[in-house]
Amino acid sequence: MSNCNWGIMATGKIAETFAKAINYTDGAKLYAAASRTEEKAKAFGEKYKAEKYYGSYRQLAEDENVDVIYIASPMAQHYENAKMCLLAGKNVLCEKTITLNSAQLDELIAIAKEKDLFFMEAMWMKMLPAFRKAKEWVSSGKIGEVRAVKADLTSMCRYDENDRLFRKDLGGGALLDIGVYPITFACEFLGYQPKEIISNCVIGKSDVDFDASMLLRYENGYADLCAAFNMDNCNPAYIIGTKGSIRFPEWFFCTGRVLLYDDDGNIVEESNDPHPCNGYEFEVAHVMSCLEKGLKESDLNPLWHTKATMKIMEKCRADWGFSYNGE
Repeated sequence: MSNCNWGIMATGKIAETFAKAINYTDGAKLYAAASRTEEKAKAFGEKYKAEKYYGSYRQLAEDENVDVIYIASPMAQHYENAKMCLLAGKNVLCEKTITLNSAQLDELIAIAKEKDLFFMEAMWMKMLPAFRKAKEWVSSGKIGEVRAVKADLTSMCRYDENDRLFRKDLGGGALLDIGVYPITFACEFLGYQPKEIISNCVIGKSDVDFDASMLLRYENGYADLCAAFNMDNCNPAYIIGTKGSIRFPEWFFCTGRVLLYDDDGNIVEESNDPHPCNGYEFEVAHVMSCLEKGLKESDLNPLWHTKATMKIMEKCRADWGFSYNGE
C-alpha cells in the first residue's frame, strides 16, 4: 500500500522502534504521534518526523487522515485504547499482548467486524524472514512430522517498582509480556489447541510473575517453554521432527539465521537474512499489504490464533490463581 498514514499511540521504547521501521518502509508515513502530554508527543514527533503530534490519544483516534494506528501503550491500557480507535473508525495494530483476557478481546473483535475494520495483534515474529523460512521447511516436510518444540525467552531485568514490567496495575508480568512469544512459536508448529497445559510460575515481590514455565502436550508431541525476567539465557529455539530438526541460535532476537539439520545432526541448509532496519519493517509492510488487499485481519496472524494463545495464557493464570486488577 502506497502513502499509508500511520499514527502511533504512546511514545515509549517500542514506539520508537516501530517509528524507525515506519520511516524505513516504502509507502509508509509516520503521519501523527500521540502521548499523554503534548510535550512528549512533540519531542517524539520531531525526532521521528511525524507531520502532527497530539497531547491526547483521543485526538489521534479522531484524526480523519490517519489510515492505521499502532497502539504501544502499557498492556493494561490496550483494551480501552483499541476500543476507542475502533469506535472512531480506525484500523488497528495493537502491541502484544493484545488485551488482558479473552473477554476484552472478544469485544474488540466484535467492534472491528461491525465497523468493517482491520484489527491485528502485533506479533512481529511471524513476519520475520527466519520464521517464514522455518515455516517453509516444516510445511515442505524437510523435518518430517513435528514432535517437539523448545523455546525460551528470558533476560535479566533490573527490578524497578515503577517499570511497567513489574506493575500489576499496568498488566505486568513475564507471561503476558514475553511468554506470549514462545507460546505462539510452539503453536505455529504444533497447533493452537494443546490437549494439556501444565505451568508453573514464581510470583515476585510486586505480585506479578517474574518467571513462568509452560509444558504444552499434544496428541503426538509437546512444547517445553519458558519466559522470565530473572534469568539470562541465549534463548535458542528448536523444532524437532521425525526426519530432522530446525534450530534458531537466538530465536527471538535472530537477525535472520536459522539452521536445518538432518536426522544425523548434520547441517543441510542455512538461511541468513539480516534485517535491513530492525525487523519491524516486515510487520509494517505486512499490515500495509493487508490493507491494500482489503483484508480485515492478517492471513499470517489471524485473530483466532491470537484468541487461542490468550486462552492458553488464561489457563496458566487460572492454575496460578493470578488475576489482574479489575478482572
